[in-house]
Amino acid sequence: MNKNFILNSAVIFCISISQLYSQYEVIDAFSNLTFNDPVGIYYAPDGTDRLFVLEQPGKIKVFNNDSDETNIEIFLDIEDIVDQGGGYTEEGLLGLAFHPNFSENGYFYVNYTKYGPRRNVIARYSVSDENPNYADHGTSTIILEVDQPYSNHNGGQMGFGPDGYLYISFGDGGSGGDPQGNGQDLLTLLGSIIRIDINTEGTNLNYYIPEDNPFISQDNAQPEIYAYGLRNMWRFSWDLETGFLWGADVGQNSYEEIDIIESGLNYGWNTMEANHCYPPGTECSSEGLEPPVWEYELYVNGECSITGGFVYRGDLLPSLYGKYVYGDWCTGDMWALTYVDSGDHVNEHLLTTDINITSFGLDQNNELLFSGNESIYKFSPEVETLMGDVNYDGAINILDVLQIISYILGNSEFSSEQENLSDLNSDGVINVLDVIQVVNIILN
Repeated sequence: MNKNFILNSAVIFCISISQLYSQYEVIDAFSNLTFNDPVGIYYAPDGTDRLFVLEQPGKIKVFNNDSDETNIEIFLDIEDIVDQGGGYTEEGLLGLAFHPNFSENGYFYVNYTKYGPRRNVIARYSVSDENPNYADHGTSTIILEVDQPYSNHNGGQMGFGPDGYLYISFGDGGSGGDPQGNGQDLLTLLGSIIRIDINTEGTNLNYYIPEDNPFISQDNAQPEIYAYGLRNMWRFSWDLETGFLWGADVGQNSYEEIDIIESGLNYGWNTMEANHCYPPGTECSSEGLEPPVWEYELYVNGECSITGGFVYRGDLLPSLYGKYVYGDWCTGDMWALTYVDSGDHVNEHLLTTDINITSFGLDQNNELLFSGNESIYKFSPEVETLMGDVNYDGAINILDVLQIISYILGNSEFSSEQENLSDLNSDGVINVLDVIQVVNIILN
């Protein structure tokens, strides 16, 4: 039988079948492990499939990415040099970034708060030559320090972009309402995302200013600034498929916002809070200000502080593929935002948890994790895996038929589990007979 005929027939049979989306639940990804105020999840670009968890008081812990893992080690402990206030605090160890060539040079970078004066410190460390699960404390090199006038709004996110440069976010300096006007002041790094080259040392600096930074030739502007007008961006991330840099900016008292960060743009704070003039009830001009791609109102259902996530590009949650997944710290609500070129973006509510979501992260396979409540969590479909459900979306439909046909034609690869799920007649061969069985299941 002609394989193209099978493909066309499958489409005709199934075109009227509505796609079913699975509901998701949240599970403890590493039930044998606990963490002290986890605020970040990272993997090193070295192929070891280890996870590194940032603890706000000043530790980085490392362990194998295995749900049954019981062993955890302290990769770096700098609690003795990290300063943070008591009780609820936005200070501490806030950011981690591994050098793109970490497997060769062993470099990684941290962002933490320090007193005397109060400031953010960006420092580089190296991994131990003797043990890849330990950092060498003696290799600390201060890259950059930025004074902070108040204890809150420290930003803290760091990451290497596709261009190889290091991006760092700094909040507006704190208090409430940006009393110093830092968000609109290009003479300070506060209220901005900066972009630096740490592979080249500039004059009197431990980094170099990229020549295409937007304000490098502008008087009365800091050349490190990449984008500004940000209040307190709590986590940004790249979607490498589209090139978008996504950022979640925590609002003042009315709106949380999600931005696509681009070079040289002004995102409005404190002239505006999301799409609205600040303070509320005042008039302002939005000319020259970049609006968010999404906002949600504060305190309507208890939401109070956005936690930025990632555009999902993994394999295990296909109904989330290509969507920006993010959450709220207060309620544990989670959403998935689909970007649309026309601006008619689609936001889906996924579920509500009782977790204070502090951060999202990825493992080396681009599978999504998030932290809060002393644990690391992940999504899991509420439905059991069904024979024929090769894309794990909880339903057997046209997508599974197309994926099995693609495998038969040699256009895609399957894991051993997917091969088992595809062999519906259990004859040890995946062929058109299995496709017909899947179509029969769909047609019931």
